[in-house]
Amino acid sequence: MEKTMVYSKEDHEMIVSIWDRLKETIQYDKLDPEDRAMIQKAYDLGYHAHHKQRRKSGEPYFIHPLEVAIIAKKEIGLGPTAIACAILHDVVEDTPVTQEEVEEMFGSKVGQIVDGLTKLDGMYNVESPQAANFKKVLSTLLDDVRVVLIKMADRLHNLRTISSMPQHKQLKIAAETSYIYAPLAHRLGLYNIRTEFQDICMKITEPSNYQFVKNKLKESKDERRAYIDSFVRPLKKELDEMGLTYEVTGRAKSISSIWNKIKTKKVTFEEIYDLFAIRIIVDVERKKEKAACWQVYSIVTDVYRPIPERLKDWITTPKSNGYESLHTTVIGPEGRYVEVQIRTSRMNEIAEKGFAAHWKYKGVNNQHDSFENWFDSIRDLLDNANADAIEFVTDFKTSLFREEVYAYTPKGDMIVLPKGATALDFAFAIHSDVGYRATAIKVNNKLVPMGQKLKSGDQVSVTTSRQQKPSESWLKMVVTGKARSKIRSAMKEERRKRGEFGMEALMRKLKNLKVDYEEGVDTLVKHLKLKSRPDLYYKIAQEELILNDVLKQFDVEHGKLLPRKLQQEETKEEVTLKEEPRSKVQPTPINNLLINGEPADTYKHTLATCCNPVQGDRVFAYLTANQEIKIHRVTCPNATHMIANYGYRVLKAEWSTATNSNFVVDLQIIGVDDGPGVIQRMTQTISNDLGLNIRSFSIEGKEGFFMGKVSLVVKNSDQLFIAIQKLTKIKGVTNVVRL
Repeated sequence: MEKTMVYSKEDHEMIVSIWDRLKETIQYDKLDPEDRAMIQKAYDLGYHAHHKQRRKSGEPYFIHPLEVAIIAKKEIGLGPTAIACAILHDVVEDTPVTQEEVEEMFGSKVGQIVDGLTKLDGMYNVESPQAANFKKVLSTLLDDVRVVLIKMADRLHNLRTISSMPQHKQLKIAAETSYIYAPLAHRLGLYNIRTEFQDICMKITEPSNYQFVKNKLKESKDERRAYIDSFVRPLKKELDEMGLTYEVTGRAKSISSIWNKIKTKKVTFEEIYDLFAIRIIVDVERKKEKAACWQVYSIVTDVYRPIPERLKDWITTPKSNGYESLHTTVIGPEGRYVEVQIRTSRMNEIAEKGFAAHWKYKGVNNQHDSFENWFDSIRDLLDNANADAIEFVTDFKTSLFREEVYAYTPKGDMIVLPKGATALDFAFAIHSDVGYRATAIKVNNKLVPMGQKLKSGDQVSVTTSRQQKPSESWLKMVVTGKARSKIRSAMKEERRKRGEFGMEALMRKLKNLKVDYEEGVDTLVKHLKLKSRPDLYYKIAQEELILNDVLKQFDVEHGKLLPRKLQQEETKEEVTLKEEPRSKVQPTPINNLLINGEPADTYKHTLATCCNPVQGDRVFAYLTANQEIKIHRVTCPNATHMIANYGYRVLKAEWSTATNSNFVVDLQIIGVDDGPGVIQRMTQTISNDLGLNIRSFSIEGKEGFFMGKVSLVVKNSDQLFIAIQKLTKIKGVTNVVRL
């Protein structure tokens, strides 16, 4: 067969073995003949189309689409059409196969999905090609959610095999994943995939911390297993007497979530009480699910004392991504807190497979479609066709919230909003027109500011007026993407209407001067360094530009506006005078830093003040809009946003050799206020034992504990690490964190 001709024997056998695994996963022999033929045809096309390509690891590229198809079925639960699309997801982007050929061979539906999975080309005129591609993929949610689900599988396989990629490429992929893919996986109910995304991203950006938690979990594995067994034993006895079919499992929390708790709660690994969760899954028919879950809850809380405020009931009110479960925390043996999750087999399948499983149960026994409101909000975002791609992605991210607030209309209809949403967000969530026209809002029958944050259970009523219009200040009162998008859209429309007066005034002036309108307007926009014609019209209408003064800078010749030469020279001189002082203040060069493999002093660069990198930190270079280079730590709070949206501005940066340069770092020190002496112990350790200079030091004691901030001058990250270790061991000090 000719298939064996385009690959070496070894490569062919490797591909066939994965193809066999895929067929086993999708139960190929049990599929309808039509579906079998479609998937076989997709395999044949992909096999030949990708035959010249290799992955960075050296393997045949076609292995990747096959693995993506396996993930799409095994971990997301997609059907035959999606499997064929997963196999084909890169053929249009990476091979000579065209979109038209795919549609001709497989039909419009497969063609539409493959087109959604194909990156946009030729986007050099947009501010962020990455954001434009995000927008294209996310826009497909309303047409066919399978595009996004296959994209999730694609991203997951790329992350699982990312070790063969260069470090700077790994950082870019991790940033994109953290910024949009992980929150989106959560919003689609793909909890396992979201967790793996977060863990792999942490492994890339914080490898030492990742390894630390991983080793700690490994060390405590046997002890954890023994504790889980002792916890579950009395529960099983009670559950058996109930006569239900059930399964009890115990699992460790993810590495990334454990590290997040260590950071946010400022505790040690040993101090985290909920390292694992117990899950009880009962198998009952749909109409008995709620009663069975509460029955199990009753047994758990009879055996162990519950902590009432830790009860979360997502069975009565499922999460907006379809998640249903009862969560409670109880005090187990040895006084340890244990999280217990109670759900049914159906709920567990939705929790594991997310949207695909939700779709399977849609309409069963009037199952509520929890995604419909979300799709409506995305539809509202997409309605704003002129929205900038970065604006769209930023607004879209607000729809991927993890924590929710449940508020109610006066008629009792429930509105689900992200935590932190305001009364004005609620108005826009009801309907865009209600938001536009909102004049007063009452929460629980009390008049409140529009920007007041809502709490679960609040009842909200909105008073409207036809005369009301959104203003710029409203943008500061809302957090949801829908509200922000609609307010911006209304303001752009208002700006356009006002600009029409400016346009008419300009047309009259240019007509009187006998200047060609089209050419004259473009000359003015360019000369005044404005972004667009509407900006020019608006500034004229608002009298920010006085037309007579502007036109005095030009001569009219042959129907054209020509800037006067004298004015040009004055402008140049003025610019030189303004820029000269800046050129005198040059940043101190960092001699031991390489940017794109070249000495950093060949570039104009500075260390970013948002994260203050030191010698030895993992860093990257970012080209700002002012063409200056800032050096950021990989773990900088702003890194994810910059790399995810402006990856083309990110340059490779690395430290070369040891240096005599000094770096300032800030540390926060927390401890027990046990009277005089703690300040002396800290300063003695820093100055005498470590030999470091203190740039600044402040400390405040309150109700039995103290919090201090110290700025130290260090040479590199190793010296900083030793300083943190030494300070942590001082009597009375409980935690030391780099700020």
